[in-house]
Amino acid sequence: MDLDPDLPTGDEKAEKVQSMFDRIAPRYDFVNRIMTFRLDVRWRKQTVKALSLETGSVVIDLACGTGDFCTELERAGMKALGFDFSMGMLEAGRSSSPLSQSDVLSLPIRSATIDGATCGFALRNLTELGPFFNEVARVLKQGGRFGFLDVAEPENKILNWGHHLYFDRVVPKVGALLSDKSAYSYLPKSVSYLPTHEKIVEMIEDAGFRNVHRRLFVPGSAQLFTGEKI
Repeated sequence: MDLDPDLPTGDEKAEKVQSMFDRIAPRYDFVNRIMTFRLDVRWRKQTVKALSLETGSVVIDLACGTGDFCTELERAGMKALGFDFSMGMLEAGRSSSPLSQSDVLSLPIRSATIDGATCGFALRNLTELGPFFNEVARVLKQGGRFGFLDVAEPENKILNWGHHLYFDRVVPKVGALLSDKSAYSYLPKSVSYLPTHEKIVEMIEDAGFRNVHRRLFVPGSAQLFTGEKI
């Protein structure tokens, strides 16, 4: 997919994304549940299960937002730590896990000390994917696993048509009604930041991971990348 020419890049993107999430943080979880019909909750549970990590494993959630992934990780018996650059999202968090403000491209974590990593619906909001995958590889132990969950486009033509109708037309209007018009006009467009799934798999492998797989979640509007550090 070609990048929407109206979307910001580089430092401008980072500043706008941070400001946007600070602004929509108070109602973010509420609006998210409505817009995804709570499918986002199911997708996070499936991601945690796909990590296949032992109880007590230390897992970092990157671009953690309000800590939804951290909550699921804790319920699964893991020790979760969350990192995000939006203080607004962190302050709106209800997770009991430690949440810290940090640039996920430069984590305050020693190398090879973490068992697993998750990232939910944030790959498209990062300024650079390659350095992000490299940073995850740096902090994970050998054999450490990751689960990167993000949006996708259904491969079925009819489902794809319905997907675009909903996210391009309905989501911005619902977002404007319940939260922030500009933010929920940006979010559907931000999908164009993502490379093809084949390219994402290639980038992850180049960062030092193996057994990298991509899974589409029904109805095809979310995708999960998993793998382990070499």
